[in-house]
Order: sequence, then C-alpha cells, then structure tokens
Amino acid sequence: MNWLDQVAWTADGLVPVIAQEKDTGKILMFAWMNREALQLTRDTGHAVYFSRSRNKLWHKGEESGHSQIVHDIRLDCDNDVVLVTVEQQGGIACHTGRHNCFFQQLQADDWVIVEPVIKDPKAIYHE
Repeated sequence: MNWLDQVAWTADGLVPVIAQEKDTGKILMFAWMNREALQLTRDTGHAVYFSRSRNKLWHKGEESGHSQIVHDIRLDCDNDVVLVTVEQQGGIACHTGRHNCFFQQLQADDWVIVEPVIKDPKAIYHE
C-alpha cells in the first residue's frame, strides 16, 4: 500500500497538520495538507500546506520568506493527524508576525495575548 493511502483523509481530502519546532519542541502552528501538499513536503523537505480559504497549495514562506525546513514527518496512532518537525526560518511562523500562532492564553474568562509581535505583518507582507 502506498504511504499516502495509509493516511485517514477527511471527506474533503485533507489531513490536519501540527508544525512543531525542532529545537524547542514548541508548537508553532496548525494547518491542513492534501495529498499533493504532503507529497511535496516529503519530496522537497519544505513545508507545503493546503489553504482552505484560498483553495490552493501554500508553500510556507512563499510570501513572507519564513519557510519551514522539515526534519521529520509523523502520523498519529489513528492515522488522521500529521506532525511535522521543522526548523522555522526567520523565527516567525504566524501571519501576525509572532513566533507561533498560539499567542492567546485563557486567563480567568479572557483571552490574553502573551507572545510579542516580532515583526509588523505590514512589513512582512508589504501591505
């Protein structure tokens, strides 16, 4: 059986992906991949995701320069979640200009921003 056929794809042909930083173990982001994205990620060694909002492949860093070099790809025990261990280029994984996408922490009854913006997104995306 082909390795891609062993993935339990959603009805719309996607699999959830967690990107984890190689050196720190920190969770950087959550995204989706389709078969082509996962194949390209394996073949190129760079993270390629599938954008549901744009309905197309998204090579991480294609606009920002903050690409992810993939060191390891794993499949969970139910074959329905992929974990990629990456080296985050430029230190920014989030489109908000932060190191990771999980910068809001629940404190009592409020979501509090606990991670700083490293670089203004307008400067990253030339808006």
